[in-house]
Amino acid sequence: MTSTSGNNFSAGTTGNLSRSATSPRTLFDTVMTVVAFLCGIIALVPLIAVLSYVLIQGLSSLNLDLFTKLPPPPLVKGGGFGNAILGTLVMVGIGALISIPLGVLAAVYLTEFSSGKLSRWIRFATNVLSGVPSIIAGVFAYGIVVATTGGFSAVAGGFALSILMLPIIVRTTDEALQLVSQDLRQAAVGLGATNFQTVAWVVVPAAVPSIVTGATLAIARASGETAPLLFTALFSQFWPRGIFEPTASLAVLVFNFAISPFKNLQSLAWAASLILVLLVLLTSITARWATSRQIK
Repeated sequence: MTSTSGNNFSAGTTGNLSRSATSPRTLFDTVMTVVAFLCGIIALVPLIAVLSYVLIQGLSSLNLDLFTKLPPPPLVKGGGFGNAILGTLVMVGIGALISIPLGVLAAVYLTEFSSGKLSRWIRFATNVLSGVPSIIAGVFAYGIVVATTGGFSAVAGGFALSILMLPIIVRTTDEALQLVSQDLRQAAVGLGATNFQTVAWVVVPAAVPSIVTGATLAIARASGETAPLLFTALFSQFWPRGIFEPTASLAVLVFNFAISPFKNLQSLAWAASLILVLLVLLTSITARWATSRQIK
């Protein structure tokens, strides 16, 4: 006796089920699997194309002088962009020092201490802020810092970057804290810990890997921003002498040199693009490493 189940499997006299390769459901499943695979490949094509082109163009200009020397004048071979690398690290560091403590504390408040409409409005405002164009953050930082202090500076650039980093850190930390098991909280309270002690010594340490992931993703985004720095830090051909002076950055250097008609500056722009991509790749690897530790 033979029977079919859902047009997908057939049963023989022995009672074993076998998949029917010609059934409509199986054919539809196969077609959709192939379509999904092709879409995944197509999605990778732009990324692979961009990375390949940057590698080809950037590796030919890569040398040790890039990290230790200043940008050269037009038509002069050699030089580097050590000041831009240092300036990028300084401004991203300033942005991290501002946004990470504020973002983590805001997420702790949302998850552990807030209730009702206030928390929903804060989360809504965070989502809106994450979608604000980066140039708007630059204009805002210009009005708050540059116009107040009377000059472009690394502090203004870091402040603008912190605005872009803050919503990423708040959202990732908020989600990480919500994933911490309630059993840990109840166990800490059962041992006599206060609410503050429970959050500080139990909840936050349990969510540290995800918090690190959010911070590194925010740093990766800030490292490649150009528009906010055009309004705040501007650019400089010299080594940074202080955080209250115009400061060079890799993203602005790429912007300035890529549109230059001089070949030596264009080659430096490609090399700077490669360094910038490697910095973003490094932060992404750090985020993946932190996530893998959390899973284990």
